[in-house]
Amino acid sequence: MKTVLSIAGSDCSGGAGIQADLKTFSAHGVFGMSVIVSVVAENTSRVIDIQDITPDMIGKQIEAVFEDIEVDAVKIGMLSSAACMEAAAGKIKQYRPKNIVVDPVMYAKNGSPLMDEEAVGTLIKGVIPLADVLTPNIPEAEKIAGIKIKTIEDMRTAAVKIYDMGAKAVVVKGGHAVGNALDVLFDGNKFFYFETARIDTKNTHGTGCTFSSAIASGLAKGMSLQDAVKVAKAYVTTAIAHSLSIGKGNGPTHHFYDLYRHGLCERAGGGA
Repeated sequence: MKTVLSIAGSDCSGGAGIQADLKTFSAHGVFGMSVIVSVVAENTSRVIDIQDITPDMIGKQIEAVFEDIEVDAVKIGMLSSAACMEAAAGKIKQYRPKNIVVDPVMYAKNGSPLMDEEAVGTLIKGVIPLADVLTPNIPEAEKIAGIKIKTIEDMRTAAVKIYDMGAKAVVVKGGHAVGNALDVLFDGNKFFYFETARIDTKNTHGTGCTFSSAIASGLAKGMSLQDAVKVAKAYVTTAIAHSLSIGKGNGPTHHFYDLYRHGLCERAGGGA
């Protein structure tokens, strides 16, 4: 079985972060592992508080995985501070894993900040160059590229600017735009477009985490980047289409819709 490691924050409400990553890995048939960088007290409506794990402990968690287990892909999510970024980046440089997917998480779905403003420079200099593919949404791409994004051409411009910062490929996600949900992939040579109809729901908590983890799963299984993004787009679209009205705010997506639809109990001959 292929293995994927998530280095990210923990969402106690279960819809995003490490929890969403592990669900996504399982849904794609890969073995998921986790390094918790921050513990986030959040729910579907708000972020109450964030407590970072010490840089030393972040490094030791990464060391524990790599000294024992072959890692086929790494997904890097929420890194709230420069210290967290430096700890994670240092170990990634040491172990040099393949298939590194970086989701530069800056804000929760409700708009609460999840990254220190002062840490953006460290993200650009120390983390983005490690990425085989970077997956910013429009607000994140605007912050990193330093431009406003209103059109598809702006998305392309931002992707090129971020690529020039060292990422080997960039997917600018269009979930925050209007109209159809269009994502733009730039691999350094060519643009690729992935478009689906926009789903009318507020329950999109954790979509970015889920999308990037699905890409990492595909890459771990040997897919090309274009195919991994295509499959991830289809997966997250299904998860949003069947999202769950849990909580009072932005509910989570349904990571196991296909499994729940077919069920394990029928195959095992058991009841509900």
